[in-house]
Amino acid sequence: MVALLVIGGIGILLLLVSLVVGDVLDGALEFGGDLISGSALAAFIGAFGFGGALALEASGSMGIAIASGVVAGLVLGAGAGWASSQLQKGGDEANVRSADLAGRDATVVGAIPEDGYGQISIVASGHITQLNARCPGGLAAGTPVTITSVLSPTSVSVAPRA
Repeated sequence: MVALLVIGGIGILLLLVSLVVGDVLDGALEFGGDLISGSALAAFIGAFGFGGALALEASGSMGIAIASGVVAGLVLGAGAGWASSQLQKGGDEANVRSADLAGRDATVVGAIPEDGYGQISIVASGHITQLNARCPGGLAAGTPVTITSVLSPTSVSVAPRA
């Protein structure tokens, strides 16, 4: 049983080293790409050791202890690897991209003159964004509009909402 507890302790130590020193060494402790991360390996080793020790205490059979340790290690290792990969993905779903604004509703906040630019305000991905806007006929502040096209990253063409 002592050997299994030592293996579990090594897993915890590897996790701490991976978390503390891994950031300083900028991924030097990572290997296997996205398939195997340091945290997944540490979780497997820790769960194998501690799960095996629990199973050995409960059953008294080393075979059952090893099998239980492997199952616990695979489950926790896979969970840690999946969680680590999800955290590292860092999606950009909250970023506002002006190319995606066509067809969305907005409000004129700065009057749009007939031959010039005014300003509109739009809530996109939870962000309040103000853009320069053109409209063929001009519009007063407070007018609800729909973005018809994107002219540049900071300006759009709008039409009054029907």
